[in-house]
Amino acid sequence: MSGPDPLDDAVERMLAGDEGAFRTVYRAVQPPLLRYLTVLVGPADAEDVASEAWSQAFRDLDRFTGDADGFRGWVTTIGRNRAFDHLRRASRRPVSDQTLEDLVDLPDDADVELDTLGRVNSQAVLRLIGELPRDQAEAIMLRTVLGFDGPTSARILGKRPGAVRAAAHRGLKQLAKRISEEP
Repeated sequence: MSGPDPLDDAVERMLAGDEGAFRTVYRAVQPPLLRYLTVLVGPADAEDVASEAWSQAFRDLDRFTGDADGFRGWVTTIGRNRAFDHLRRASRRPVSDQTLEDLVDLPDDADVELDTLGRVNSQAVLRLIGELPRDQAEAIMLRTVLGFDGPTSARILGKRPGAVRAAAHRGLKQLAKRISEEP
């Protein structure tokens, strides 16, 4: 990013207790956070996980120091941790013998040719990203969709920046291949 982040002022005011600034920050951070969590836990659970993340962030707000990018990274890290907690809980739940196809018979109305990376909020692209290996999907979401730089993405994932860049590159190549293979 070039120049100061326009959210820096809102984050500063939010940290000083301005509720209106918190709403401004929330409106800016929530949509990309929700897209990221959708890739991690699926569309059915992403809103619940995001709510848990915001609840923890609000509760621990006095512990945060930094600018807008730092806040976005902090909330994304909390969201990622809540997503993995959710996935661990879900893996311990009993599973039905019925397949998903037995329960739901809905046609796929996604037109991948129209749902390009330029419209990354589309469910079709999020679904394709979600089908990639987790490290690649997370790297793409953090770098491309949420717009984090290499060091911030690396901190969120607990990896080196070069590893995140490589995973994003491999993922984007896979994604391009899958999009070109879609009917």
